[in-house]
Amino acid sequence: MEEESMEEEGGGEAMMDDQNHNNWGAGGYGRHLLGERLLPPAGPPLPGPEHNGAGLRGCEPGAATGRAGAAGAIAAINISASTSKFLMNVITIEDYKSTYWPKLDSAIDQLLTQSPGDYIPISYEQIYSCVYKCVCQQHSEQMYSDLIKKITNHLERVSKELQASPPDLYIERFNVALGQYMGALQSIVPLFIYMNKFYIETKLNRDLKDDLIKLFTEHVAEKHIYNLMPLLLEAQSTPFQITPSTMANIVKGLYTLRPEWVQMAPALFSKFIPNILPPAVESELQEYAAQDQKLQRELIQNGFTRGDQSRKRAGEELTYNGSSACASSRGYR
Repeated sequence: MEEESMEEEGGGEAMMDDQNHNNWGAGGYGRHLLGERLLPPAGPPLPGPEHNGAGLRGCEPGAATGRAGAAGAIAAINISASTSKFLMNVITIEDYKSTYWPKLDSAIDQLLTQSPGDYIPISYEQIYSCVYKCVCQQHSEQMYSDLIKKITNHLERVSKELQASPPDLYIERFNVALGQYMGALQSIVPLFIYMNKFYIETKLNRDLKDDLIKLFTEHVAEKHIYNLMPLLLEAQSTPFQITPSTMANIVKGLYTLRPEWVQMAPALFSKFIPNILPPAVESELQEYAAQDQKLQRELIQNGFTRGDQSRKRAGEELTYNGSSACASSRGYR
């Protein structure tokens, strides 16, 4: 008798699965993810005609059939009520396109074009909430497609601007574009963390950050690497033509985008990336020394002689002091 009562009570909860197989039951993961507002808990089962407060009467087959019918009716009522309340909060594709995506689009624009240290007047909480709701309402695929298209269009514009840059500004502008994009990813990826977790990782078996870095590689870096590398090698041969920090940022960034680009200029990459070149061997020590001497000559030619002059003065003082000491030891004044 108690088991039948438990069956009646258990029939009151509505269970719905989304395409990610999340349990949207009144007491399951759905309430935690969507909140009490979207999925209110089902009320207690309505009393049936056989319930008298102390137990259930009637054990005949006819009575059992009546109880099963009553339980089915109660379950249907509860499912209908929960479903209607859930549907009242549905975000249609029209709602997504007219209300939710425009907010995300505007925020992404600002993040992609911000300069380091700029204040961005957007609500991260609001953007995070938009993404969260769209994922819960099964718009992850559309949102991912829109995000990729948005960023691709931005990178194509960046690439065209770089192509129009004069050679003397090319390296610096590439550095700005690379740094600006990588900085934007530090905000964009966390904002879309729910989409990444419940769609990209589970459905596509990929990662959002990797996908967005790949976009920069394909639409910017690959198109400019053969123009950029000769300019970097030329700048390397002329000390301080560009700042060391700019050179380091670009070389490390290129290595992050595509490690095999090291083969284009191993000596250049080895100055900023450890363990690029093979280990030093004793038979090549003379060659290493020659390279150091060449660098010193280049520095002298560009006016960097303070070190040599200091060493020369130090040598002269040492010689003078040594001669004086020798003269004193022999009794000369």
